[in-house]
Amino acid sequence: MIQIPSPLNAVQSTAAADKAKTLTNHRFSVAPMMDWTDKHCRYLHRLISKHTVLYTEMVTTGALIHGDAKRFLAYNPEEHPVVLQLGGGDPRELAICAKMAEDHGYDEVNLNVGCPSDRVQNHMIGACLMAHPDRVADCIDQMQQAVDIPVTIKHRLGIDELDSQEYLLEFVRKVRDTGCKTFIIHARKAILQGLSPKENRDIPPLQYERVYDVKQAFPDLDIWINGGIRTLDETQQHLQHVDGVMVGREAYQNPFLLSEVDALLYSDPSSIKSRLEIAHAFEPYVAEQLAKGTPLYAVVKHMLGLFHGQRGGKQFRRHISENGHKQGAGLDVYRQALELVSS
Repeated sequence: MIQIPSPLNAVQSTAAADKAKTLTNHRFSVAPMMDWTDKHCRYLHRLISKHTVLYTEMVTTGALIHGDAKRFLAYNPEEHPVVLQLGGGDPRELAICAKMAEDHGYDEVNLNVGCPSDRVQNHMIGACLMAHPDRVADCIDQMQQAVDIPVTIKHRLGIDELDSQEYLLEFVRKVRDTGCKTFIIHARKAILQGLSPKENRDIPPLQYERVYDVKQAFPDLDIWINGGIRTLDETQQHLQHVDGVMVGREAYQNPFLLSEVDALLYSDPSSIKSRLEIAHAFEPYVAEQLAKGTPLYAVVKHMLGLFHGQRGGKQFRRHISENGHKQGAGLDVYRQALELVSS
């Protein structure tokens, strides 16, 4: 019998319910991205924007149930609101892991039905689940029964030949009937045979209108749009048609984009900082992680795009890239890099 590990940061269900009420008011998030949106990345993003919803990398149910759950579930308290994204296809295991997420204080749990990699397909995880809407509905239903925090879903427009608008609407309808209210839709289909995960992020054409049509068909649902969005001007245009916007690679590669989110989308300009102010505010966290034995590069690699397009930005990236991974690299490397953009 599968046992649920003891919680690290158990919270009362009433507190979880209070958090659940706040998440639906959020309009902007950073997408879950493998090898990118770890806890160090999320801490940096939270320094820049206090309202943006942050997502973990996808964590599989197997990793939580049979692996080092403490490591996979770790996050910084400052990250709230923060969402755990799960990868899995077994309803019972997903329910167990959703409960683990709630017990560890996550504000929401999200099911990945969009990842197109071969590795996850072989374990019935990710985009391949779009071919099995009844199973997805069962997964979502059992997850919801296990927790009080919101359970949401992130999926594609379709996969392979299962990509008609009728199929998409029926997929959403079946999941909606479980009580699920929030659907994050990557506005591309996934081609599981013949394209790599990287190609699936670029080659299938974006079809934003199809996501808008889902909102028209289900006005009572919170419909979020994802895929190829690079600016806050584009974000505001999408928000005329849907409830929320999720930005991926651009938010990671150019994190200063987040500096205008609070003012433009939440009428709260108080958290806007300069790039250097953000970098200096991040330094105590870097020092804390170094003291815990975390390699410097694992923490500061997420800052490589902070000075994108700025004088000294290339030198900053080069200095971190060439020296940050060296054994014993410490705060001196970080400070030397900052001198290249502050001089």
